[in-house]
Amino acid sequence: MRDMSSTPLTQLDRVVIRFAGDSGDGMQLTGDRFTSDTASLGNDLSTLPNFPAEIRAPQGTLPGVSSFQLHFANHEIATPGDAPDVLVAMNPAALRANLGDLRPGATIIANADEFTKRNLAKVGYAVNPLEDGSLTTAGFSVHALPLTSMTVDALADFELTRKEKERAKNMLALGLLSWLYSRDTAGTEAFLRAKFARAPQILEANLVALRAGHAYGETTEAFAVRYEVAPAPMAPGTYRTITGNQAMALGLVAAAERSGLPLVLGSYPITPASDILHQLSALKQHAVTTLQAEDEIAAVGMALGASFGGALGVTTTSGPGLALKSETIGLAVSTELPLVVIDIQRGGPSTGLPTKTEQADLLQAMYGRNGESPVAVVAAQSPSDCFTSALEAVRIATTYRTPVILLSDGYLGNGSEPWAIPSVDSLLDLTVEKATVPNATDESGEPVFHPFLRDELTLARPWAVPGTPGLEHRIGGIEKADVTGHISYDPANHDRMVRLRQAKIDRIADSIPDLVVDDPTGDARLLVLGWGSTYGPIAAATRLARTTGARVARAHLRHLNPFPSNLGDVLRRYDRVLLPEMNLGQLALLLRARYLVDVQSHTAVRGLPFTAAELAEVIHAHLLEVADATTEARA
Repeated sequence: MRDMSSTPLTQLDRVVIRFAGDSGDGMQLTGDRFTSDTASLGNDLSTLPNFPAEIRAPQGTLPGVSSFQLHFANHEIATPGDAPDVLVAMNPAALRANLGDLRPGATIIANADEFTKRNLAKVGYAVNPLEDGSLTTAGFSVHALPLTSMTVDALADFELTRKEKERAKNMLALGLLSWLYSRDTAGTEAFLRAKFARAPQILEANLVALRAGHAYGETTEAFAVRYEVAPAPMAPGTYRTITGNQAMALGLVAAAERSGLPLVLGSYPITPASDILHQLSALKQHAVTTLQAEDEIAAVGMALGASFGGALGVTTTSGPGLALKSETIGLAVSTELPLVVIDIQRGGPSTGLPTKTEQADLLQAMYGRNGESPVAVVAAQSPSDCFTSALEAVRIATTYRTPVILLSDGYLGNGSEPWAIPSVDSLLDLTVEKATVPNATDESGEPVFHPFLRDELTLARPWAVPGTPGLEHRIGGIEKADVTGHISYDPANHDRMVRLRQAKIDRIADSIPDLVVDDPTGDARLLVLGWGSTYGPIAAATRLARTTGARVARAHLRHLNPFPSNLGDVLRRYDRVLLPEMNLGQLALLLRARYLVDVQSHTAVRGLPFTAAELAEVIHAHLLEVADATTEARA
């Protein structure tokens, strides 16, 4: 026996931990609680939850493995980490599915109780890797612990079935890891008390298991050292850990508050967007109305109807749902009403990979409607940036009376990071001026309302709430006459209206900032350009490349339609532009067509984000090609 003070404490600057097990082993909860306890200590962090599409995949199989990766550090970080330093594997499937991702010399903590002959056979292990020496020969530090038995023994005095006791093994593992990495468990204990307030015996069992894991670390001889990661320097403020979907929901509420509009969400549940519906449904006290529709088409119809009625209409979905919403989005283009469509992208096509990430909906967002049907497109770049992006989408939609498609993805939506909570007063004023009186006179001098008499600056038409006296006007998808809004089949009028709707989208570029380039030396010849969730991996990769002396610039696009006004000049400034995308090169296609610049794609559609090391290698390869081309030209 020994006490905690006798265990040497080693300082680390960063750690990557991955919890992995069956989808029923509570790995997402375990990772989430470890993340919360880590955030309370002031570390910078980034997470990557990864789970099966099935609610309950076959137990003990590779498709059923659920994992949660956390990267925390004493400095600013941009990604959940490339290779875990620690793997907590609750069964053989978890070990097999994640072993190839570990860094050399990584620590493996495995639940030895689950490495039975039957479970080993399910994933193709002929012998037990915890016992045959293969893992230690490969350089891993292995701790085979009977986590299930330890949990059952700790709960021996509880009147629970063995199965009920076993369910607490994730808390025992969490307690052990909390001890190993000097995490305080007070936050987790408070969480458990709230979660199981109505089940006191289950509450006490989880608390005992958590404390038993921590106590095991204090008394065992298995671990020679403990670790500590100091807080990261951060600007003063109040912080919380937030996922992208949580940030998106709060951003919508903040935008509604700053615009003075009631928020109406019409949504049909779909992975990985459903969390936004869940979050907003709990915020009714902030003038939020949530409507769970019977299908995607009804959901977007509710949102557009709310906008017609003078509210902030929003709908949330993923790629398959965006396809179903396309006709109503086109109706919003025709009626020129504000509408925010949030697409949390996932792997496709069709049902595809519902719980995996992808960036493959860009072309659908740009062009996935009949006729000339332009909309604004904005992309979030990090979990906390989803808050800012939601505000920006609402600003554009309400200012220019247009649908805005806001792109996030499963990586951002489920991932988390620290977020500095802003004061409401510091946010942009989004106050909307609606039409209240007629805006023209007829031939006899009587006041009339012209629904398409546009604002000279934005080309937006008036937003007239139904029932306002004197503002009666036609609405619908049939083409309207310019200015008057009368139904029109005139060819010249249709040509004019099509061009006006496009010009209105183009005018948005006047209100967005120029693209900012990060080029520390000022003489980089390679620009790494990105959009959406590639922000973190690109930032980490360019940082890594620069440590070896590479001169490389980077820039990231938030606005994808329209593009920033200076984008063409930026692209032409560099000898080569490299564009990593989690698709087959959709933005690269658009940029080549628009600016006639030979943008070089680096693509992957694996359902996983890029790693920093992978992109750093690609950057070095392109730098060599640029240098070789220069040498050949001089020769």
